[in-house]
Amino acid sequence: MKYVYPAIFTPEAEGGYSVAFPDVDGCYTQGEDLAEAVFMAEDALALTLYSLEEDGKDTPTPTPLNEIKASETDVITLVKADTMEYRKMYNSKAVKKTLTIPGWLNEQAERSNVNFSKLLQDALMSELHIQ
Repeated sequence: MKYVYPAIFTPEAEGGYSVAFPDVDGCYTQGEDLAEAVFMAEDALALTLYSLEEDGKDTPTPTPLNEIKASETDVITLVKADTMEYRKMYNSKAVKKTLTIPGWLNEQAERSNVNFSKLLQDALMSELHIQ
């Protein structure tokens, strides 16, 4: 799933930025500079939303930017998260599956040097509309 949430980037007195997501409980991060803070914000948001999805919980509704309350020094912006990409990066461990096919089909596939694992992955991604 792809998401976009508002984030508040607060400059810290000693340098860097802290980042908070008003709509996503417990989602905070920081960065040494604005670029790192944005990178960390995308990662923290993806992890938090991924965890909600895995736990079967609803993801919160994003608040419109014009309704976010912040101080004059804060920067309010939108941060994106793609939990499918997050899954692909951090949960790519191979899982063994046992399946059954007719013997004649197995023989034909083996003669044609079919890679069963790749074929199943490709078929699942097609069936689930995953790119």
